[in-house]
Amino acid sequence: MSLKLKPLAEQVIVITGASSGIGLVTARTAAGRGAAVFLIARSAETLGEVAREINNAGGRVDFAEADVGDFAAVQAAAAQAVAKFGRIDSWVNDAGSAIYGPVLDCPLDEQAQLFRTNYFGVVHGCMAAVSHLRNGGAIVTVGSLASDMPSPPLGIYSATKHAAKAYVEVLRMELAADDVPISITLVKPAGIDTPIGQHASNHGSDKEAQIPPPAYDPQLVADAILDSCEHPRREVTVGGVGRAQVLFSQHFPGLYEWLAPRVAKGAYSPNKPQPGPSNLFDAGPAGQERSGEHPARLRHSLYTSAVLHPKTTLGLGVLAAAAALLFANRGRKDD
Repeated sequence: MSLKLKPLAEQVIVITGASSGIGLVTARTAAGRGAAVFLIARSAETLGEVAREINNAGGRVDFAEADVGDFAAVQAAAAQAVAKFGRIDSWVNDAGSAIYGPVLDCPLDEQAQLFRTNYFGVVHGCMAAVSHLRNGGAIVTVGSLASDMPSPPLGIYSATKHAAKAYVEVLRMELAADDVPISITLVKPAGIDTPIGQHASNHGSDKEAQIPPPAYDPQLVADAILDSCEHPRREVTVGGVGRAQVLFSQHFPGLYEWLAPRVAKGAYSPNKPQPGPSNLFDAGPAGQERSGEHPARLRHSLYTSAVLHPKTTLGLGVLAAAAALLFANRGRKDD
């Protein structure tokens, strides 16, 4: 089955978790590139502000307040997107929360709520999207490298991402077996400079939960998401450092298991108290793309660029090799 996706400027894109972090950057970027964008999150006030900003800049955007853990609310939001723009071409599952702390210290009600958002939010988004994409389109789910590499102190978060990854991968197989022309992509970011730690429930420290350095800029993830809306892909890892960490954990599991809990101490600020309350059960603060804790965040990833643009990377590699050979031959002539 051959999948052909529309250019971004011709698409209607639905984005969940669009009120902060990766989702907010993706929404602004997609609108800036000509797509019609429909935003979903629990923060109606923030979504309204973002919508006014984009519309005033000449973009096309609308929004719905919805909790992705509520399937009926997600269905209603999808119907509202179709009523506004006539169709849906791509659906981005980005909504998510986090819990920091040892797994035995994380309250069961919080664990259940995290699965409601991070796992069932993906399930609900996929179910709603498939019902509107039978003639073709893309579903892009923002997962995490934590699905490949269990990561203290984000053990429960990692468990939700393992579950979402399994669901997405099986969905891809089943749709392909039924010749349903929907591209299913899992985007797996490394550590990204978003406010997720500041919005998290924290049972590991009274200090602010953070993404340990090095952290990548969320724009890299937004670009990978939108590239996947145009080009069918199975999965994309964002951040070569994170990919190296995964390989280390897989090839040296004993050393990784010894090292990871000790490195986990770097996931907390040395002096800032944890802001509260978390956004686990309620919308909480929104409207912020980045945490403000990583001014030296990485804005480029050669690894991710190579994954997204293999032909360009190969061409540059050939040119570099040719240049090296040319200089080597000149050196021999000079001798």
